Amino acid sequence: MRSMRSVTPLVAMGRSRVLPVLVLDDVRHAVAVATALRAGGLPIAEVTLRSRYALEVLREMSSVDDVMVGAGTVTRPEQVERVLAAGGRFAVSPGFSPGLVRECHRQGLPILPGVATPTELQAALDAGVDTVKFFPAAASGGVRMVRAMSAPFPHVRMVPTGGITAAGMSEYLALPTVLAVGGTWLAPAEWVCAGRYDLVELAARDASKRVLEEVSV
Repeated sequence: MRSMRSVTPLVAMGRSRVLPVLVLDDVRHAVAVATALRAGGLPIAEVTLRSRYALEVLREMSSVDDVMVGAGTVTRPEQVERVLAAGGRFAVSPGFSPGLVRECHRQGLPILPGVATPTELQAALDAGVDTVKFFPAAASGGVRMVRAMSAPFPHVRMVPTGGITAAGMSEYLALPTVLAVGGTWLAPAEWVCAGRYDLVELAARDASKRVLEEVSV
């Protein structure tokens, strides 16, 4: 496995094609989940800042060798410094905020701002961002919307997230503008709380296998 410290977040996403989205409420699970994802072939993850201990989880996961971790649900400029201090390598936002993008650029933290419309995508381009999160993907038109928005913006890369499942990921990945897909199905709360890291590894392994099958077609 190549070292994740020697590649950029966008390159890492492009290699994995699948970005696990994690909501962890207990720091004790952090290392085990990161290790399981890495063993399954997905050494990259987004830890959402939706729980009280998210930054501690981010810090613990970022200490695992050859695992790249970023922060999701980043919504305010003042969060950027805390994400960097916790070892976050990238940020993901549910929407587009010029101030947040400026702060991330100022501090050298790659960001995927969320967009759901052509207008928001145009604003992201104006802010110097050409890779975005398409969110909420399923509720915003899914594959058909990604395809429609890609027509006038063929050079923009998208990471659809929100309502994507293992069964539906391949349809998104078949689109040339999709860099990767994000999803919570790889490590749902019931598995993590029960300590079923073996299921997390199996889900990651299955996703990795599907990606390889897509490449070989």
